[in-house]
Amino acid sequence: MLDKTLAIILAGGVGSRLYPLTADRAKPAVPFGGKYRIIDFTLANCLHSDIRRILVLTQYKSHSLQKHLRDGWSIFNPELGEYITTVPPQMRVSGEWYSGTANAIYQNLYMLERSDAEWVLILSGDHIYRMDYAEMLRAHVASQADVSVACMEVDIQQAAQFGVMTVDADGRISDFAEKPEQPRALPEDPGHALASMGIYVFSKKLLLEVLQQDHDNPDSSHDFGRDILPAMIPEGRVFAYRFGGMGGRVTPDRYWRDVGSIDAYYDANMALLEPVPPLDLYQEDWTIRTYQGQHPPARTVPGASGNEGVFVNSILGSGTVIAGGGVNHSVLFSRVRVYDEAIVEDAILFDDVVVGSNAQVKHCIVDKGVVIPDGETVGIDRDKDAERFHVSPNGIVVIPKNYRFQL
Repeated sequence: MLDKTLAIILAGGVGSRLYPLTADRAKPAVPFGGKYRIIDFTLANCLHSDIRRILVLTQYKSHSLQKHLRDGWSIFNPELGEYITTVPPQMRVSGEWYSGTANAIYQNLYMLERSDAEWVLILSGDHIYRMDYAEMLRAHVASQADVSVACMEVDIQQAAQFGVMTVDADGRISDFAEKPEQPRALPEDPGHALASMGIYVFSKKLLLEVLQQDHDNPDSSHDFGRDILPAMIPEGRVFAYRFGGMGGRVTPDRYWRDVGSIDAYYDANMALLEPVPPLDLYQEDWTIRTYQGQHPPARTVPGASGNEGVFVNSILGSGTVIAGGGVNHSVLFSRVRVYDEAIVEDAILFDDVVVGSNAQVKHCIVDKGVVIPDGETVGIDRDKDAERFHVSPNGIVVIPKNYRFQL
């Protein structure tokens, strides 16, 4: 079954709510957790689920993503029919860019038709989670479903951000509403609703049919949640697959996050620093693969003043040096430098960030290549920060890539 499955990862989103982190990169290529890119979690799920034929549909500012896939994920053997292939818009159907989740796949129908796959697994490249897709595929076949939709319970107050479904006792979906103003709660639990995770399994033959029908409909927005699923539910066998069950090979931590906003992204990184994090990056039976540069180990050294470099409850990427500064409750990526008597607290620092002596950096995200001058402050004076940088609703300051301070 798995060798007859083709995975398609939708990775072309603009990620406007993550700006300025997405000013130069696609959302799936945004760094996460001191080491990874967001798309690594979806790709690792494919790897551990023994799904080895993967198309990654790219579009928006895709160079960083393509480079990462080349450097970190060139691991499959084409001679065995294994591949991870990036597919930008090729204008084969029309002269348009991808204009919806369904349209992105429709524009690559010829690749589906050429494939000998029997099932198509449709995924998003911008969520953080672990999942055994093989178990979902087995459930799809066992239930004789036309379509299976992965779902999870979410708080009713947050449900309007998702596609919300109603299911019967057998798990068959009887109603589906994309981002409804008044989400329908679970009958047995009024405080929660059943939300789509944007993960679908189709038979290839059926997918080809519904994509063509959707393309021919002038009133469609060409989206799976808004158009295709609601149209199929009345007569089709559309089933829900509950995420986080005991089946499958991955520990069921039931962790899934859409890190689509600055505050959600920041909170998900900070959650990794909890004594027992909701997502365990040290889980040996389901490791997350990524590209790693050949950097020396992270270390602390005394600064020019003789002060020891210290860090408390923080993640340090390879090649990072804390030279007389102090780092507390923060996530530092590779080759970061924190100099004498500088303070970094509740912060996320991307690759090659330099924090000068006596600087204070708090409650912020600093993108690659930024040099924070000696004595500078970030995250201390919100009004001052707002004049220079993007500040999120929760007060997180974001310094864009390669920003240069005025001295």
